[in-house]
Amino acid sequence: MTAELLPPVMFLSLVVVLLAGFPVAFSLAAVAGVFGGIGILTGHFNPSFLLAMTLRLQGTFFNDNLLAIPLLVFMGMILERAGLAEDMFKALHRLFGRTPGGLAYAVIVVGAVLSAVTGFVSAAVIALGLIAMPPMLRAGYDHRLAAGAVAAGGTLAQVMPPSLVLIVLAEQLEVSLIEIYRGALLPAVLLIALYLAYIFLLTRRRPHLAPPAASNAPDAPSLILWKEAAVAAGIPLSLVLMVLLSIYFGVATPSEGGAIGVTGALLLAIIKRRLTVRRLQEAMMAAGILCSCVIFLLFGASFFTLVFRGLDGHVWLEELFRHLPAGQTGFLIVLNVAIFLLAFFLDFFEIAFIVLPLIGPIAQAMGVDMVWLAVLLAVNLQTSFMHPPFGIALYNLRSVTPRSVATASIYWGAIPFVALQLFMVALLIAVPQLVVQSKPVAIDASKVKIELPLPVDP
Repeated sequence: MTAELLPPVMFLSLVVVLLAGFPVAFSLAAVAGVFGGIGILTGHFNPSFLLAMTLRLQGTFFNDNLLAIPLLVFMGMILERAGLAEDMFKALHRLFGRTPGGLAYAVIVVGAVLSAVTGFVSAAVIALGLIAMPPMLRAGYDHRLAAGAVAAGGTLAQVMPPSLVLIVLAEQLEVSLIEIYRGALLPAVLLIALYLAYIFLLTRRRPHLAPPAASNAPDAPSLILWKEAAVAAGIPLSLVLMVLLSIYFGVATPSEGGAIGVTGALLLAIIKRRLTVRRLQEAMMAAGILCSCVIFLLFGASFFTLVFRGLDGHVWLEELFRHLPAGQTGFLIVLNVAIFLLAFFLDFFEIAFIVLPLIGPIAQAMGVDMVWLAVLLAVNLQTSFMHPPFGIALYNLRSVTPRSVATASIYWGAIPFVALQLFMVALLIAVPQLVVQSKPVAIDASKVKIELPLPVDP
């Protein structure tokens, strides 16, 4: 096999193995091992590349961004089991429940806060499904609208800082985590606004899809209801802000910020008297399983990327993208379309660990702002959790939704929100200023001339 054929055959072999259903982490390592051996036997691969793998593994364990993942996930799991999302939904239910679409508004708001707290889509979707679906169905909500709102609210965990997804993107694209958090904030707020606007317009034209919820509770003054909602949402948001601000102002590193969050979550659960030994064990087990899956994926992807580069696979990819029209814009459009299609078969972590290390250097060479690219891909990859029929968020929602809700209703309910997410992707491509802050113009000191006036004789 010639040297030029090895990279494309290696990539296609990985696709075939993944479609066959083998575990992704082990598939990555196995394909890399086989083609690394073929490269050594044919003289197209330098064995010294393999020695760098030990350094990569060591760097993973000492990476401060990755060390923050288990802490932030553990914080989210504790807060979820402390019942904070349930408290928020009850307060917002009382506040908005008697208006058409009020429960759907509450789902999006609670989903945004819960996403910022958990940072993990599956946890947010399952929690929202258990809390919000029963009262929405009892109120007579259209099954498609109810399912779509829950799935969309839960997948906000992709873009709401301190998102687990943003940490992974920062690591894979070698971008400052603080800059990504700053750049993702406005797109996340705009996406929430799009969801709320869609629900408002839909329920205004067709109010029977989301009728007001009946309540047996006595009427309370509006000021009291707003106060209850502010307290219920303010407590977890304050904890998240404390973590973000400690990282943003340099008081703590990402891993130290995660430790602050865990400490605050434990204290909050103790104060609310909801921290039991069983709940603590469940939170630790869930966090441990998730982080173990992530670390195995990272090891397999790192080995695959190393061998792929050793076979000059990056040169093959550069040739593929070199002839695209429209420069950066054409590259971004093709990249986002490709990732959207890949997301039908691969989940976020697989795409992040396999595709992004290969694409990142090409984007950097083309002058693409990496923070912009990271946020853009985070919004795009959000669709991977929701588009039918393979979106993991839809599977999570199906597992906790009553059988009276048809699976087809869950799929159809997700489609309008996927369309809004794609609109957000297009908006970010067209208006990068939503992410990228204006930077000072670089000044070439060699071209600066300072002329002093000649001295005047007295």
